[in-house]
Amino acid sequence: MMISPEGYYEVNLKGKSPTEILKEIRSLKREINQLKRYLEEHSLEPEEMFPTKLTRLKCNREYLSRAIQAYAEAGGIYKPTKAEHKDQAFNESLQHMKRFIFDYGGYFGGYEKRTYTITDEKVLFDLEHSLYLKPSNHQVYEPFTKVEFLEGIAALHIGEWKRSYINPLVFDGTQWSIDIEYEGDHKPVHIDGSNAFPYNFDDLLEFLGVNEEGDEDEV
Repeated sequence: MMISPEGYYEVNLKGKSPTEILKEIRSLKREINQLKRYLEEHSLEPEEMFPTKLTRLKCNREYLSRAIQAYAEAGGIYKPTKAEHKDQAFNESLQHMKRFIFDYGGYFGGYEKRTYTITDEKVLFDLEHSLYLKPSNHQVYEPFTKVEFLEGIAALHIGEWKRSYINPLVFDGTQWSIDIEYEGDHKPVHIDGSNAFPYNFDDLLEFLGVNEEGDEDEV
């Protein structure tokens, strides 16, 4: 059973020196990276243990945030890694995002293209599917406001993802891609995959409301 971040603080961090807390921070980072690698290398295998590795990863991320806070409270000066800087920069760039495009599918079930266009306050949603000729209606993406949509994307830590995930041993199956377009001079982002996925890809599908069974709600 996982404990809360404050419970973790009471058990593992309270009263510790900056050096001891920094050691704990490094240990958490190692475990998080190990969990990410395992989940990506076994992305097509169902998890059968509880709590799942993804749950453990998410909890450890919360513990890490609490440990960094405790380190600062103890007088330490935390220096983010390059990967952390990269993720932070990506999330900051989301404020300038004008379009988020997600392509997902396979040969037998068809491919869908979800386009989310950011306006001043709302998110406009278009859905196209290779097996359906009827075009989708341009509509407001409910129940999210612009702020909620951007916060949901930021919570996925896409800035940590690799730019390509390929399983060379599988030829059919699932292909996917993400394209992010920005206002101004920000360089667009492209990420793709074929039968391989980031560690929290299912969280992206859940957030976007993608039905893996292929029975999409009519829009």
